[in-house]
Amino acid sequence: MTVQTPTPFLTPEPLPDQVTFDRHELGAILRLYGQMVAAGEWRDYGLSFLREAAVFSVFRRTAEFPLYRIEKRPKLRAKQGMYAVVGMDGFILRRGHDLAGVLRVLEQKLIRPVE
Repeated sequence: MTVQTPTPFLTPEPLPDQVTFDRHELGAILRLYGQMVAAGEWRDYGLSFLREAAVFSVFRRTAEFPLYRIEKRPKLRAKQGMYAVVGMDGFILRRGHDLAGVLRVLEQKLIRPVE
């Protein structure tokens, strides 16, 4: 009787423990956050680093649901783009490969008509 060692399952790529924003991504997000706080639109934020996504949530008040979520999902890098801005209702406002381009949808909220 011959004993064979079992063949291990091959995974395409190892999954990271958690997805995070790097320094440049977080700097761009916090720059926009600072502008919106100065304009009186936003007051609080929350960070979530999950296994498949990093999420920056923006709140008008602390005890509410987030107004917007800025998400980074590396699995969607080759398809639709790994950055997305999601509204309060769950609809994706913009998705893309470039974080600055995706954040422009929120920068448009700063533009107001002068009375």
